[in-house]
Amino acid sequence: MFRRKLTALDYHNPTEFDCKDETQYRNCIVWLEDQKIRHYKIEDRGNLRNIPSSDWPQAYQKYLQDVNCPFQDQERQEALDWLLGLAVRYEYGDNVEKYKNCEPLAASNSNKAADPLINLDSDSPEFKAGVTALSNILKIQRHDDYLVMLKAIRILIQERLSPEAIAKANQNREGVPVALDKHILGFDTGDATLNEAAQILRLLHIEELRELQTKINEAIVAVQAIIADPKTDHRLGKVGR
Repeated sequence: MFRRKLTALDYHNPTEFDCKDETQYRNCIVWLEDQKIRHYKIEDRGNLRNIPSSDWPQAYQKYLQDVNCPFQDQERQEALDWLLGLAVRYEYGDNVEKYKNCEPLAASNSNKAADPLINLDSDSPEFKAGVTALSNILKIQRHDDYLVMLKAIRILIQERLSPEAIAKANQNREGVPVALDKHILGFDTGDATLNEAAQILRLLHIEELRELQTKINEAIVAVQAIIADPKTDHRLGKVGR
């Protein structure tokens, strides 16, 4: 499953690499750091290079933290896939002139018309690693079902990060001037300044209540749209979904 990225990085034996083999796994991590990622200075790579050591898992966990990997050392496949992706980015950054003129592979007409997600494998480590990385960036709570997490990511992007949402958020909300002397506070604190502050807080509270009522109305409309069209099931002898 890592063959494509390992081949792109010129790994010495991408076709025979076995992620479950401890020695191969450790050697691959050290190779990525030495040849591609180079996060540590050469003199600081000793613990990671000491592959036979019983302390290697601790050194590896520290390395994942230092490169800001969202996965733990126990999540072997996800962590390795993330590191491979990081190495590919660095490889491209070091050789922009080499890769910028590469021609993309010509796609057939059938592939253009097909759904790009039709061949998506939701159980693959690459898919899980990508969804988890996005959820960490967007601060979305993790879920056992990665498709549910992907749906949550899509909703957040559509509602908060779309060009329309960003433009709306950047709009300045101009308030309407309010004459405080026309609004009765209902009590007296004995201090004119405190009375004005209390009036302002009350008006702000009323505005928040209005926004809350609007959201409640929207929720009621959404629920009614679901339940307002009941379907009759004669077998059950009742009306409803």
